[in-house]
Amino acid sequence: FFFFGTLNKGSEKLTRRSGALPLAATTMRAVQSARRGARLPSPRLFAAAGVGPGRRHYQGGLTDKDRIFTNLYNDDDFGIEGAMKRGDWYKTKEIVLLGPERIIADMKGSGLRGRGGAGFPSGLKWSFMPKNNKTSPQYLVVNADESEPGTCKDREIMRHDPHKLIEGCLIAGTAMRANAAYIYIRGEFVYEACVLEKAIAQAYEKGFLGKNACGTGLDFDVHLHRGGGAYICGEETGLIESLEGKPGKPRLKPPF
Repeated sequence: FFFFGTLNKGSEKLTRRSGALPLAATTMRAVQSARRGARLPSPRLFAAAGVGPGRRHYQGGLTDKDRIFTNLYNDDDFGIEGAMKRGDWYKTKEIVLLGPERIIADMKGSGLRGRGGAGFPSGLKWSFMPKNNKTSPQYLVVNADESEPGTCKDREIMRHDPHKLIEGCLIAGTAMRANAAYIYIRGEFVYEACVLEKAIAQAYEKGFLGKNACGTGLDFDVHLHRGGGAYICGEETGLIESLEGKPGKPRLKPPF
């Protein structure tokens, strides 16, 4: 949650935004109690503030139905049956058959950007891949190392919504004219790696990956590679070096 304003001692004055007042005030009381060594408030206190499990707060007029990752709170099964009920793998064949140029054009038109510090346009990044390469294979590399301290956004996707990632690999790989994706996952993410391995196996069983992926006539494979816990492998060129079996040291030359 996000809230803006001040919480003044005594008056507990807080700028109201997206219903954040009860949540912020209740959370602040919990923090203050913990600092004093007191027991944390009962869950009933949060429920009385209207911020229990059944209610969530969003910014900018968004509602629960606007979420892209629909199982981040682990409300449902992470497996393929639950994922398909939530809309994953729906008309994926039709999307892939649009072809690289159309997919990239739609991505550029959407305005979607990366969630790193640069906020680089996703469609533009995808368009950098060679279009007429007939001599060597092309790969999609997914940076799931997430070794930045305190960073956990990707971990929750891999834990509870892995098929969103795997389906995205197929679509992004098609746009980049790649025939395989390598997901480089942080070595300490043991549970997340097990979840991803199971989800990838399920996608193969359904025919969504591998030969004739999703019935498109295209072949596409997804591989999971566990890192060794090196922080530097979160940098893209160091990651590629590690993926190739070399020491995880950054390259001087960029990978494009």
